[in-house]
Amino acid sequence: MKGDLFSSEHMVQPAAAPGMTVENAKCIKYAVNGEMLARQGAMIAYRGNLQFERKGQGGVGGMLKRAVTGEGLPLMAVRGQGEAWFAHEAQNCFVVDVNPGDEFTVNGRNVLCFDASLAYRIATVKGAGISGGGLFNSVFTGQGRLGLVCEGNPLIIPVSPQYPVYVDTDAVVGWTAGLQTSLHRSQSIGSMLRGGSGEAVQLMFQGQGHVVVRPSEATPQKAQQH
Repeated sequence: MKGDLFSSEHMVQPAAAPGMTVENAKCIKYAVNGEMLARQGAMIAYRGNLQFERKGQGGVGGMLKRAVTGEGLPLMAVRGQGEAWFAHEAQNCFVVDVNPGDEFTVNGRNVLCFDASLAYRIATVKGAGISGGGLFNSVFTGQGRLGLVCEGNPLIIPVSPQYPVYVDTDAVVGWTAGLQTSLHRSQSIGSMLRGGSGEAVQLMFQGQGHVVVRPSEATPQKAQQH
């Protein structure tokens, strides 16, 4: 067969080493040699000797929470030797390297897959319990790689003690260690945001670090309809 479809641009190549790589803008490839974790339903293809085990809502499966709604985002373990490809709704894919001493907090809806060597825990945003059931996030530590998805190309905004950053709660993807969070209500500009349909609430970041923002303000309810 010939044609652009079968060009080298689209042809996958064998993995050079175990672990996670970006196959293309919309897909992550994982060369499995042991075990890794991914969101259920994200595997689009695989080859080799791999087994997939669904995780329950408790324990590991309960650690990822969708922002605002508190809906669980179940995981699956992938074990064996082979290659697997992961994607989610054609969203853009990115890889984050987490090193010892790092701490990366990320919204559960943006997690695609990650190394089993990473440690993680659920965290709630301080003061966010009063907003739509709370904002649940996953905090990753240890050493390993984390695959993320984002609607469009994310914005990386530096935060410094002199310049706090305010982000729409539906647009936050994640943030680095060293940042403190709190809810900020901007009543004075509420009529300009969301068509004036309610009190405007942002997540305020203070300290020293970076916040990752997606270029989309779709609510989780709308996102579930896609």
